[in-house]
Amino acid sequence: MSRQIRDGLLRRIVSGELGEGDRLIETKIAQEFGTSQAPVREALRQLEGLGLIESQPRHGSRVLPFVEQTIREAYILRAALEETATRLAMLAGTLPFDLLQEAVEEMRRCARDGDVPGIGLASARFHRHVVQAGGNALLTRAWEALQIEARTAIALMVTGPELERVAEEHHELLDVMRAGDVETACRHARDHQWAYADTPHDPYGTPRGGHRDT
Repeated sequence: MSRQIRDGLLRRIVSGELGEGDRLIETKIAQEFGTSQAPVREALRQLEGLGLIESQPRHGSRVLPFVEQTIREAYILRAALEETATRLAMLAGTLPFDLLQEAVEEMRRCARDGDVPGIGLASARFHRHVVQAGGNALLTRAWEALQIEARTAIALMVTGPELERVAEEHHELLDVMRAGDVETACRHARDHQWAYADTPHDPYGTPRGGHRDT
């Protein structure tokens, strides 16, 4: 329920339905979603962690200016974390290929059904399997601190990608990992996240739309 409330409020903030300074009152939100205030409080806590709202004692919460770049910047950090996790997992031989395949199949099903929240959750599950397989607890905690599910939901709302393509991108990443070339897999894992960073250049310094010298 807290995730449903969070994603519902996310859509309103990203679309502009909720603008800078708008107040979010727990009791009113709970009534709207037909729930107690506990999941509302958790949803608001997550939104505050994302920098989208701020709490005001005795006055509820208010919406902060939505800056897409602050959300997408997280993808640069995520790219570095997942590149490292991929390297550790492949060197240790601990990647759970069956679970990764299940996540890809779930993304394909969600794509067929037009289920945007579902494909976001399946994508986060795919990458969590990789990160956890790296076996580095500190790296995993840093990755979880980015609130991956919420940021994925925002990215899908903002960029509006073809859902079928999202599923196939993960299938391609899985194929590269299965092939066993560590450096190629790490590069693919990094590029997979960097594509959402919305920077004027790629990780190699090449301008977007440009061509790298060979």
